[in-house]
Amino acid sequence: MEKPRLVEVTAAVLQKPDQSFLLAQRPADKVWAGFWEFPGGKVEPGETPLHALHRELREELGIEVQTAYPWITRVFTYPHATVRLNFFRVTAWNGELYPHEGQEFAWQTFPHISVAPILPANAPILRALSLPPLYAISNAAELGTEEFMHRLEQALHRGLRLVQLREKNLARAELRVLVRRILPLLRERGARLLINADIELAREVGADGVQLTGVQLASLGERPDVDWCGASCHSMEELRRAEALGCDFALLSPVLPTQSHAGEPALGWEKFSRIAAGSSIPVYALGGLALADMGMAWRHGAHGVALLRQAWPEGSSD
Repeated sequence: MEKPRLVEVTAAVLQKPDQSFLLAQRPADKVWAGFWEFPGGKVEPGETPLHALHRELREELGIEVQTAYPWITRVFTYPHATVRLNFFRVTAWNGELYPHEGQEFAWQTFPHISVAPILPANAPILRALSLPPLYAISNAAELGTEEFMHRLEQALHRGLRLVQLREKNLARAELRVLVRRILPLLRERGARLLINADIELAREVGADGVQLTGVQLASLGERPDVDWCGASCHSMEELRRAEALGCDFALLSPVLPTQSHAGEPALGWEKFSRIAAGSSIPVYALGGLALADMGMAWRHGAHGVALLRQAWPEGSSD
């Protein structure tokens, strides 16, 4: 049987400052009519996905794209074709949305999706969109437990919604105690907690998932049975392995030189961009970064930034 041909497609996640995003309903004269999807269309010969994005949104929605960030790429096989969906996050545009093809529009927020049915290829995209742009890694060892708890409360007040507990100097019993203090604070704010490396502990304490180390990534035969699974990567090969294992997202590091690994070579933004390009899962940039580097990370294909020391600044939460 002949394999379905690969069709290059560009897709836009139009996002407002409140993180709501646009879905469009496919017109009656198209395949999968009535299904909801992210706006976009086929990449024409001689076009790049970005050029196609500008053209499609002009033709389909009547807007001119001002700011678009490369994001993730998913391959999906339908009965009629295999499509490679090149997703961009579009955060600024000129013009008012107008349904040039007669389609319906709906602004949505995760997890409260009010339209259905959703085009099958877009289900993983909705899950990826629920990941916040900032991923904070705990630093209780350096700050002291009480000061860390204080700064965690401040960070949650400022909007932090994703935390990794990574305290290699603590025994499991000590980690268990710390988790029992952290989890109620996170649950109150709707934030998620991932445990570094310890899959059993993550399940035992009711954490939201686990952050796999490079060693685990290489040795595991299947994805851990947890809700969320991140992977720590340092190369293209490790990122491909994280995708194959079914991880939800990856950290790619070190982007810049770090205090904890002084003298070790860093990827730099250009190499980071080459590795992250085409990833089917969101990639966080890690290593030597600050919150102010978020825009730079987005421009180079990152979902956001992961921070250690910079995630826990001193000062009031006001």
